[in-house]
Amino acid sequence: MALSGLDIYKLLPKTNCRECGFPTCLAFAMQLAKKAISIDKCPYLSQEAKKVLEASSQPPIKLVTVGVGDSRLEFGNETVMFRHEEKFFHPCGIGFIIEDNLSDSEISRKLERINKLKFERVGQKIEVNLVAVRQTNDGQRFVDAVQLVSSGTSLGLVLMSDEPEALKSALEITRTKRPLIYHATKNNLAAVAQVAKEFNLPLVVSGPDLDTLSNLTKELNSLGVAELVLETEKKNVADKIWDLTQIRRQALRKSNRALGYPVLVLVENSDPYEEAVEAATFIAKYASMLLMKGTESWQVLSLLTLRQNIYTDPQKPLQMEAKLYAIGQVTDKSPVLVTTNFSLSYYTVLGEVEASKIPAYIVSVDTEGMSVLTAWAAEKFTPDKITENLEKCEVAKAVSHKRLIIPGYVAVMSGDLEEKSGWQVTVGPKEAAGIPSFLKNLQ
Repeated sequence: MALSGLDIYKLLPKTNCRECGFPTCLAFAMQLAKKAISIDKCPYLSQEAKKVLEASSQPPIKLVTVGVGDSRLEFGNETVMFRHEEKFFHPCGIGFIIEDNLSDSEISRKLERINKLKFERVGQKIEVNLVAVRQTNDGQRFVDAVQLVSSGTSLGLVLMSDEPEALKSALEITRTKRPLIYHATKNNLAAVAQVAKEFNLPLVVSGPDLDTLSNLTKELNSLGVAELVLETEKKNVADKIWDLTQIRRQALRKSNRALGYPVLVLVENSDPYEEAVEAATFIAKYASMLLMKGTESWQVLSLLTLRQNIYTDPQKPLQMEAKLYAIGQVTDKSPVLVTTNFSLSYYTVLGEVEASKIPAYIVSVDTEGMSVLTAWAAEKFTPDKITENLEKCEVAKAVSHKRLIIPGYVAVMSGDLEEKSGWQVTVGPKEAAGIPSFLKNLQ
């Protein structure tokens, strides 16, 4: 549990020596409490006090890393139960299970589909993160499948086997890619722990309930394995959500170090729609990693979109650069539409302008990432702000006319905007879906 400034002060030597760079030990303690400096700055801190401070500074949910380079994925290190309290830092990793009982050609085809699961939404690239290989046959076939997958993707790897020797053989091939080992249970704990320790890799630990998981993590820590990922065994959705919620609550609210680790969930529903719904549920509450079998684009895009929304900082909306955007083969006679720099607003308008097949300009006004009505209510989308952006973007140089189209929801500002900007204002549709027919009628 994080200590307050006064709690830290009690552990300090109280000499006010100033060698740390602060006038008093209390001032130093306050900076430590804010994590603005390191405890190493105090030359007279006792070893006992240092241990206490180091323990208190550890994140409630340990940070675990899988993969390397551009495919490096970090999980855990979350600090709040709910997004609105601050924000979530490390997006849930989404991956897919490939079983070794598939033929080489089937594995290659599935891997090719997975590699193509990359999309762009509101100006951001969103993509999947992991591929898991699960053993269903003998150890050699598992190793061969791992070799095939490892050479065919740059995504992070998860090696799923209950045989320590098969895991060791597969890890000899993939250790430089820093895969995740799946999994340690009470039946194979010592043997799998030895593999994880030997290769210095993160390990999934599985148990039927939280008490069992807690005991297993303590035992693994004593065996020298520190990077762990938790998994409760297969349950229905409601029971699984209870497990995930209680694990997070125990780590964040109760400072239970034995459960202070990221959490993995497997989703294996034969119905693709139910599989997508289950996966979405666990992304929201509170999976750190999710593995599923379905690889349909519509499944994955919906999950990536959900993840993008959940892991966006609620205090910093996605924003576009406030400037003039040319859509299509514009001319000096092309219409000019005005919207805010909230990414979702801009891309919604963009999509409808493109659908109209009429080249146009879009002026993105700096509203600090607020949508049209929100920005108008907050006085961020006003005639003065729009006029300022028109001049800054030099819109008058791009077109030979002086006509603007504004969203229908802010029609009330049209007269004032005409007076202040000197542009003729046309009130457009309230909803972006009306833009194509509006532009065609305008033409």
